[in-house]
Amino acid sequence: MSAWRYGAFAPAVPVTCVTPELFGAIHRFHDTSPFSPSGRYLAMTRFPAEERLPQPGTVAEILVADLVTGGISIVAETRGADTQLGAQVQWGADDQSLYFNDVDFATWRPFGVRADFMTGARRELEGPVYCISPDGTTSASPCLRRTRRTQAGYGVVVPEPFIPRNRGAATDDGVYLTDTGSGNCRLLVSIADIVAATFSAAERARFDAGAFYGFHAKWNPQGTRLMFVLRWLPHHPGPRLNNVITMNADGSGIARPITDRHWQRGGHHPNWCPDGEHVLMNLNLTGSGLRLVTVRHDGADLRLLNAELPASGHPTMHPDGVHVLTDAYVSEPLAYADGTTPIRWLDVARGTEVELVRIRTAAAFTGPNQELRVDAHPAWDRSWRRFAFNACPSGRRQVFVADVSALLAA
Repeated sequence: MSAWRYGAFAPAVPVTCVTPELFGAIHRFHDTSPFSPSGRYLAMTRFPAEERLPQPGTVAEILVADLVTGGISIVAETRGADTQLGAQVQWGADDQSLYFNDVDFATWRPFGVRADFMTGARRELEGPVYCISPDGTTSASPCLRRTRRTQAGYGVVVPEPFIPRNRGAATDDGVYLTDTGSGNCRLLVSIADIVAATFSAAERARFDAGAFYGFHAKWNPQGTRLMFVLRWLPHHPGPRLNNVITMNADGSGIARPITDRHWQRGGHHPNWCPDGEHVLMNLNLTGSGLRLVTVRHDGADLRLLNAELPASGHPTMHPDGVHVLTDAYVSEPLAYADGTTPIRWLDVARGTEVELVRIRTAAAFTGPNQELRVDAHPAWDRSWRRFAFNACPSGRRQVFVADVSALLAA
């Protein structure tokens, strides 16, 4: 299966489609690499249909593309995929260790799978997979059933009676860690612990009128800290509130660097900076629109990176500390009217921008709540010279790789 070169709108860098004869595939997210540690392989989830939502028990495929030969292998089938992040498929510390989620069809319990890509051996983990630590030893995750309470598309699809419902700050829900060696899972820090450590008494009283849920869980690049997006939903119709929580790997040092008051100004998609000390985020800090900001993990030094460059999409900071790679939603001002969106290369020091790729990401069918939209989710390889992204130039989902080596060398 030969990859084909994408050339519409004159990309600034070479772009190839790695699923040229397959449709319905996506890689996971912008904060984990779909590339194997060596860079040879790329992991994806493939859905059986693109025009309808998955139902409990719907089977998806785990795919691996060989970027040298162009071949694609179906590694496994899973009932543990949802529409935005698939089955959370990602690599461990080597090219053999591949992780993803599945669901016990009898109990509707999600669990992680550690698959040996080379031998086909498979081991089930007690806990779920959301973000594997850089050394491959530990998965950090929210409850993948409860995430559907806050937003569809990011957890696992199970029948409604099997989705727990929280009240206030739960003591039995929070950040879960799974040892990828033993398979054992434990609750590292509960939501009740987080709220007690970072919310004032007045805030806790106000939040009694709803329930907290976990959403994203992310290791920093050093594996020394965790980020946790904590959401609050009112019991009656009203706005959803979001907070960025950080903590040390052992659950100590809990902080709230971005509060719901910050986020309500307008903002989305916090991500670790390469230094593992700061968080990068799109935020309307000054009232002039979304801009890129950084903040220390403890809430200190909240600042704009550039006052002029508009922020968008799913940003990732390059290790040079100057460049940011991001995309844009079709609903954002930087999108084009024809359903194409840019992948952007921002120099926050100079205030300049290069449009690396312009490609269609407007899906033919997006679902009743945009669950089936296509987000590009540009995600780096481990050499920081290529990135993968999702798109649908013909209206159907495919995965692409862009090579920015020449741009970085310039």
